[in-house]
Amino acid sequence: MALAYEGDAENIDEKLETKFGIDSIFKRAQSAFNAWSKMELKDRTTEKLLDMLDFDFFEILDSLTIARSRKHITSYYDTSDIGKFPDRNKPVSLQCALTQDHSLTYTDIAHQLELMNLSVYTPLNYLLPSKVQKYADLYDKKVNTGRLTQLDREGNLKILMRINFLKRLESSIDSFRITLSGIKGQIENTIAFLGKETDEQWAGIQMVAEDNEDFDWEANWGESENTIGRKVKVHLNDLDKTRWREDLENDLEVFTALLLQVQAITPDKDFKLQTLLSTMQEKIKNPFNAENKKIIIFTAFADTAEYLYQNIGAHFKESSQLNSTLITGSRRISTTKYIPSDLNTLLTCFSPNSKSKDLLFPNLNEEIDILIATDCISEGQNLQDCDFLINYDIHWNPVRIIQRFGRIDRIGSKNDTITLVNFWPDMTLDSYINLKQRVEDRMKITVMTSTGGGNIIDENQKDLEYRKLQLQKLQEDVTDLEDLREGIDITDLGLNDFRIDLSNFFKTYGELKAIPEGLHAVVAATGTLKSGVIYVLKNINPEVNINKLNRLHPYYLVYMAENGDLIQRHVESKKILDAMRALAKGKTEPITHLCKQVEMETDDYHQMKQYSELLRKSIGSVLKVEEEKEVLSLFKSGGTISGKDNFKGMEDFKLISFLIVK
Repeated sequence: MALAYEGDAENIDEKLETKFGIDSIFKRAQSAFNAWSKMELKDRTTEKLLDMLDFDFFEILDSLTIARSRKHITSYYDTSDIGKFPDRNKPVSLQCALTQDHSLTYTDIAHQLELMNLSVYTPLNYLLPSKVQKYADLYDKKVNTGRLTQLDREGNLKILMRINFLKRLESSIDSFRITLSGIKGQIENTIAFLGKETDEQWAGIQMVAEDNEDFDWEANWGESENTIGRKVKVHLNDLDKTRWREDLENDLEVFTALLLQVQAITPDKDFKLQTLLSTMQEKIKNPFNAENKKIIIFTAFADTAEYLYQNIGAHFKESSQLNSTLITGSRRISTTKYIPSDLNTLLTCFSPNSKSKDLLFPNLNEEIDILIATDCISEGQNLQDCDFLINYDIHWNPVRIIQRFGRIDRIGSKNDTITLVNFWPDMTLDSYINLKQRVEDRMKITVMTSTGGGNIIDENQKDLEYRKLQLQKLQEDVTDLEDLREGIDITDLGLNDFRIDLSNFFKTYGELKAIPEGLHAVVAATGTLKSGVIYVLKNINPEVNINKLNRLHPYYLVYMAENGDLIQRHVESKKILDAMRALAKGKTEPITHLCKQVEMETDDYHQMKQYSELLRKSIGSVLKVEEEKEVLSLFKSGGTISGKDNFKGMEDFKLISFLIVK
C-alpha cells in the first residue's frame, strides 16, 4: 500500500472515509495485535482480536483486499462451474534418524550445541574494563526508553545462531556441516588474528538475517538490524586477548570433533536423504492420480535445496527420465537444456495446466516433474498440477507448513486426492519440543524495537503445550489457517462478496421498492449452520454506534439458536452475512415442506411467542455488547463515551426481516 500511495500518506488519507489517517490506522492495529499476543492462550482467539481492532482498520482492508480461503469457498460458494478442491489424504509422517545405525543422533548434537560458547560473536564481552565506555559510546544507540546496547545485540546473535544450528540440523546434515565448517573457519581466523603483535582492528562478524536463506529468521524477532546490530571494530589492545583466546579454543575443539562426526555421514549414509529417495521412487512407481508423477519438495534453507538437487536431479533423470528443477531466492536451474531458467518458465513447465503453458510457451515440449524449492515460492503460486508435497524440514511455525501445502491444495485441481509428507526427527513430539526449548532456555532473546521496548521470545509452558498440540495436529491431519487458534483469516474482514451479490441482484430483478418490514423466509439448516433465526434489525437511534462496533450500522444482524443461545453476535456481521448467503443464495422458490412446518408450529403465524422471545434476546445481546464497550471506554484516553445518545432499549429497534433456519 505504501507503494500505491508513493510513501506519502496524504495521497490516500484524503480519499479514505476514515476517522484516522492510514499511518495511524496501522499503528493502532499493531498496538492492538501486540496487546492481544500477550494474552493468555485461552483468550487469544480470532474473535477477541477482531473486537480489539478499530473500525477504520476493517474499512481499509475491506476497500483494498480480496481474499478467499478453502473453508470460505467450500462453505459459501457454488463451485460446480469452477471445479472442486481435491480430497486431502492423511499426512504421511516420516521420522528419520541421521544415520541408520544411530551412530550420531539429534540429541547427541543438541548436547554438544549447549557446550558452545560461540564467543566469536561477542568480542565486546572481552573488553578491558577501562575500554567499556569507549565502545558503548561508539555502538550503543539511544532510544525513547533507554539505550540499545551492542552487548545485548551480540548476545542475541549468539542465541540466534544456536537456534539456527538446530534448525539447520533438522533440515539436512549437509546444511549443518556447511554451518559448522564456516564458523570453524571464522574461529580459526580470529585466533590467528589474536596472535598478532600489532594493534590492528578486528572487524566483528556482520549478519543480516532477514533475507538470508541460510538463516531461518522468525518475523516476530523484529528487524535484524535492531536485534543483532552492525559489525563492530575492536582494537586488539582494548581486549583481554588471553581470556577470549581460551574461550575460542574451547569452541574450536567442540566444532572440530563435531565436524569430523558429521563429515562421515556422506549422502549414501544419510538416512533421511535415502528415505526421501525411496519415498519419491514409490510415488513415481505407483502414482495416486492417473500417471501424475509430479513432486514438490520444500526446505527452509537454500543449501539444503542445493544438496537435494545434487542427489535427486541426475538420479531421477537417469532412472525415470524425469526432469527436476531447483528454485531458491538466488538460484534457478533444471536438468533440461531446453527450458529457460527464469522463475515463471520453470514453474509453468512444472504445472502446465494451472499456468496455461500451451498459451505461454507453445514451443516448449519438455516438462518438469520434480520441484525443489525454498519458501521463496511458498505463497502466491498455483501449482495444483502436482499432487504430492514433501516438507523436508518441519518449520517451528505451523503456518509455514500450511502455506506450502496451499500451493497444491487449490480449487480446480485435476487431481482427486493430494498428499502431504512431513519429515520429522526420530524422537517423540515431547522430546522434540523439549529439545527445542532447551536450546533456547539458557537465555532470553530481547527484541529491540524502534521504541526500545523489549519483547522476550521465551515460550512458557502453556505456549509449549500449545505448540505441541499444533505440531501434533500436523502429524494427524492437514490443518487450515482458520483452524489455528492464532490464525487470523482476512476473509473475516471484507464485504466485497456481498457488494457483488447485490449488484448482480439488481441487474436481474431491478431495484426493490415498497417492500414491507417484517418479511421472512424459511431455509434448511446445514451441518455447520444450526437451526434458529437470523434477525435483521434497524436501529432508529441513528447517532449510536459505540466505537463503530457494527460495520453495518444502522442495521444489525443477530443469529440465535432455537433454544435461545446466541450463535453469532451483531459484531460478527461478516460471518452472519456469509451464513445467510450460504443458506439462501440461489433459492428462488419457497421450500414448501419447511414453510408448512413453520405454519403448523405457529398456528398459521398466530402464535409467534417463540420468535418474539428470540427477537427480545437478540436485541438484548446487542445492548449487552454495547454496554460492555461503554464500561471499557472509561479506561481509555478521552474518558467515557456514555451519555444521552446511548441505546434506550427495545424501542430503539425495528424488525426489517428474519430468516428461519430449520
